[in-house]
Amino acid sequence: MRTLRNLKIGHSANVVKIHGEGVLKQRIMDMGITPGAVIFVRKAAPLGDPIEVTVRGYELSLRKRDAEIIEIGEEDL
Repeated sequence: MRTLRNLKIGHSANVVKIHGEGVLKQRIMDMGITPGAVIFVRKAAPLGDPIEVTVRGYELSLRKRDAEIIEIGEEDL
């Protein structure tokens, strides 16, 4: 399974599934990261955490442990 955590800076992919349950899953989906959305990794903090992504036209930061539950599909859309 490929996750958002493994997507390199400057690449994009579509979201296939959000794993996990409860508050974390709901919070991620409320930010617009839902199955079918295209997500682009803009940059990472100097130590690699958090990462900054663009989804649905806006930018947000995600911790790498949160990015692990976001399964991605086809890369560089």
